[in-house]
Amino acid sequence: MSYNFTVSPDFMPSYISGWYIFNTWIQRQLNEKIHLELYDSFEAQREAIESGKVDLIYANPFDAAMLIRDKGFQVVACPNATSDEAVIAVSAESSILSIEDLKHGTRIASTDAPDVHMMGMIMIEPADLDRDNTTRHICSSYVLVAKDLITDKADIGFFLKDAFEHFSETTRKNLRVLVSSHIHIIHHQLMIGPRLAHLREPLLNHLLEAKDAQAEEVLVSLGFKTWAKVDHEEAEFMIDLMDTLVK
Repeated sequence: MSYNFTVSPDFMPSYISGWYIFNTWIQRQLNEKIHLELYDSFEAQREAIESGKVDLIYANPFDAAMLIRDKGFQVVACPNATSDEAVIAVSAESSILSIEDLKHGTRIASTDAPDVHMMGMIMIEPADLDRDNTTRHICSSYVLVAKDLITDKADIGFFLKDAFEHFSETTRKNLRVLVSSHIHIIHHQLMIGPRLAHLREPLLNHLLEAKDAQAEEVLVSLGFKTWAKVDHEEAEFMIDLMDTLVK
């Protein structure tokens, strides 16, 4: 039997090869056939989940509730000492100096990453802004969000902090950070579906014990240091936090 693995579409393109390397490593550790399928958007990925085409997923935190409570997925692990944080930035030449300078009609550039957009919208609430009095342009990548700011097609942009920090020096010089989130609890998680549930413990053990040279190369290819176990209670706490933030 062959299983399917996918990765949240908001990963940085520079890590594409890393995920293929990780998938090959998993197959060898579990002695199972696992096919890696990458989707261009969250909508396409959710359609695959609904169709039962996903057995293992490195999931965006926004989808955690659906995967665990509706689709029977279990959390396995997450990258150690990491969290998803958002950055709101403007063009370096923008007259906007703080969130309070934003006005009704503010043009927002963001990707379709739901957790980053949610955190961005929360951070602009002090300016009395919401989806009803702002306009949003959805970009296919954070590079294009930056381009919207630099070319004055948007007033502010929402970025995953890690992606922003990996921009080239030239790109960062053309942008200015207004504010960053500091939630520390929201993070992507590796989750396993019902068809692979019997391999959760073996997979977790392989991830936690991955300390040889080959395993370290796999981690480096993903930009991770180590994996950390995630208990069900921890996952539920993050889901409850996400629900609170959305409301």
